Amino acid sequence: MFNVGDKVVYPMHGAGVIESIEEKEILGERQKYYVMRMPIGNMKVMVPLNNVDIIGLREVVDEMTVDKVLKQMKEKDNHDTLNWNRRYRANMDKIKSGDIYEVAEVVCSLMLRDEEKGLSTGERKMLDNARQILVSELVLASDMNEEEALELIEGIFLKKN
Repeated sequence: MFNVGDKVVYPMHGAGVIESIEEKEILGERQKYYVMRMPIGNMKVMVPLNNVDIIGLREVVDEMTVDKVLKQMKEKDNHDTLNWNRRYRANMDKIKSGDIYEVAEVVCSLMLRDEEKGLSTGERKMLDNARQILVSELVLASDMNEEEALELIEGIFLKKN
C-alpha cells in the first residue's frame, strides 16, 4: 500500500506523486483511489486501490538505479533485426512492463533507429511516449526538471555519433 506523498510509476503513463486517497462512486460502484499528479503535463490520474497489483504500480527508482539505467543507455547499440510489426509489439510489451530498464531500452533503440533509418509515425509516437515515461521518472528520482532530463537523454545520443 502506498501513502500520500509517495512517488510511484504507473506503467504506460509515467511517474507521479500520490496527492490523496479518495473514495469515489463510479458506475454505481464505490472504490478507493490513489489520486496521482503527474509532473509532466500536470495531469491527474486516479488508480483504483484494488487494481494496483494488476496495473503494476511501483515506487520510483533511486538515484543509483538511475545511474545504472543511464549507463545501460550509453552502452546500447542498435541491433534490431525484427520486422516493424514484431519490433513494435516487443517494444510495446517493454513499455507495458513498467520496468525502467525496459523503457530506457525502447527509448534507446528507437532513437538510434531514428538516426539510422527514420521512424514510422507509429514508432515516432511510441518513442515520444516512452521518452515521456522515462523523463517523468528521472524527474522524480533525481530531483531534476523536465528540460534537464531531456538534455541528459539527448546528450547520450549526441556522444554516440
